[in-house]
Amino acid sequence: MNETGRNYMLLRDVPEEERPRERMIRLGPNYVSNAELIALLLRTGSTGESVMTLAQRVLNKGGGLKGLTRLSLQELMGIHGIGPAKAIQLMAGIELGQRISRMMPEDRHAIRSPDDAACYVMDELRFLQQEHFICLYLNTKYRVIDKKCIFKGSLNTSVVHPREIFHEAIRCSAAAIICVHNHPSGDPTPSTEDLLVTERLVEVGKLLGIDVVDHLIIGDQTYFSMKEKGLIAE
Repeated sequence: MNETGRNYMLLRDVPEEERPRERMIRLGPNYVSNAELIALLLRTGSTGESVMTLAQRVLNKGGGLKGLTRLSLQELMGIHGIGPAKAIQLMAGIELGQRISRMMPEDRHAIRSPDDAACYVMDELRFLQQEHFICLYLNTKYRVIDKKCIFKGSLNTSVVHPREIFHEAIRCSAAAIICVHNHPSGDPTPSTEDLLVTERLVEVGKLLGIDVVDHLIIGDQTYFSMKEKGLIAE
């Protein structure tokens, strides 16, 4: 008997209306559990276990949905029953969900406050295990016209080159910039290097006539705004 047949045999004792696909058809996606959504991505289980059992093991491996975003392809493939095809299906589903969560209606792309900027990047940055330095490039109405990851790694004045940041600003004719980076620890308190980098970028921005509006540090569902704390002058 092939693998699909074995999985069917394991599922056939489950009432049809309780199977993930049937539940979604009958009740809609809001009534399907996290494990059931993962089962729908996986489609089949592994030898000797149903797709629901495998899905629950995947969820447990990540410690919940939040942890799944941190698992690499190799880590997913390290789960018994998850081969390259299933691992890629899972990663594609997770990435698609993250991209959709970052999409906002056009009128929400106007950055009117530090909170607007933090909300724009929070889901993208809060789970990352390495520091990412991102710039939001704004037009004269403070709408985001471009977003670019400038570098990855620990923040210091030797690696954050103003020329890269402002070259992109000039390229897209930005009137202003908001700099953002994350702290993987979850604590957004700025370091001495964070403050020095901010001071340097503000000075260069003044020389070029491109306003550095703010520098945000993203933690886990929290953020620190240099502008809000008076560390960037009006």
